Amino acid sequence: MLHFDVVATLAIATLILFLGQHIKHKVPFLHRYNLPSPVIGGLLAAVLLLLCKKLTTWDINIDNGARTPLMIAFFTTLGFAASLKLLKIGGRFVLIFLGISIFAAILQNVVGASLAVMLGLPPLFGVLCGSVTLTGGPATGLAFAPQFEHAGIIGAEAIAIAAAMCGIIMGGIMGGPIGTVLINRLKKNHQPLTSNNSTQSLVEDALNLLNHHSETALLKSIGVILLAMWLGSWVSAAFNALGITLPAYIGAMLVAATIRNIDDKTGALKLSDMTIENLGAVALSYFLVLSLMGLDLSKLATVALPLLILIAAQVVLVAILSMTLIFKYMGNDYEAAVTATGFYGFMMGTTANAMANMDAFVHRYSPAPRAYLVVPIVGAFFIDFANTLLVQFCLAWLK
Repeated sequence: MLHFDVVATLAIATLILFLGQHIKHKVPFLHRYNLPSPVIGGLLAAVLLLLCKKLTTWDINIDNGARTPLMIAFFTTLGFAASLKLLKIGGRFVLIFLGISIFAAILQNVVGASLAVMLGLPPLFGVLCGSVTLTGGPATGLAFAPQFEHAGIIGAEAIAIAAAMCGIIMGGIMGGPIGTVLINRLKKNHQPLTSNNSTQSLVEDALNLLNHHSETALLKSIGVILLAMWLGSWVSAAFNALGITLPAYIGAMLVAATIRNIDDKTGALKLSDMTIENLGAVALSYFLVLSLMGLDLSKLATVALPLLILIAAQVVLVAILSMTLIFKYMGNDYEAAVTATGFYGFMMGTTANAMANMDAFVHRYSPAPRAYLVVPIVGAFFIDFANTLLVQFCLAWLK
């Protein structure tokens, strides 16, 4: 038996991360559609481990003890990003966009659960292929997978990763055509393909709030993340004592959001958002790799066709919402068209998809500052809170 302790496992995970980055830059398809490097490397490791298991007598054992703390650390950093001051700076467009995003996440689960039942599968299978992995992305899918497995969805981790990967690919492929249709509609109506410059000051205010830092930013950021994780464990324990079962990271996210907004009000800590975001990205990368290294891909064989059907339905649903509700209520203008492409990117994949979709149109036409303010704030931060509560409701109701 080959046994790797926690340190050795993390060292191997580091090599896998760099391998994933190398493969992503060498394969145009992977780079073009923003497939995460940890997922690329982690899936390759899962395939190699599966082959070793099937073709050799090697018994490889890895210590995944760091996985849960890394997951909680990542979601804690998202909590620190939930600034009410940022929400206020974004104004009504952020609130409208967040409201539509929550509505879209609900529809994703309704459509997914309904189709799953029609296909003879548990409704939770459709939820797992809905907002859990599409709005939430691979990290949320893997975080909730144990609860779905406990609820009867066999191979939930493998299904979550497969659904998230399909969503990321479609989020990159479909965002461009949706934006093009909307831009052509504006051209036909002789509307200008430029932004409203009055939103530029809002973006500058938001960037100033996000980028402040101090000379001890790294140490301070690590300290407050650990503090939020520690206090959050007590909050989660209090929920459990009340009979409310929530993911392990919820308490830490709530504490982090509280600390962040107190700091916005008082300026006592002067937290560096950029440093916290970078630490969160590192934690996420290791969490994804550790999760994927132990993934049993053989469990996907029996659900491949239903999964593709469900993803196809979600592709159509999010496209309709992008071209109707988002375009209409975000202004019916150039900024709204760019926002619609971003909405499609993160509701099917990740915020990286959203930014790539919007970049393509901004580079071709003109800047869209309002879209660049609204989409990242909602897509990367606030929607995660709402989606977590929504998924927890589905788990409780559809068991």
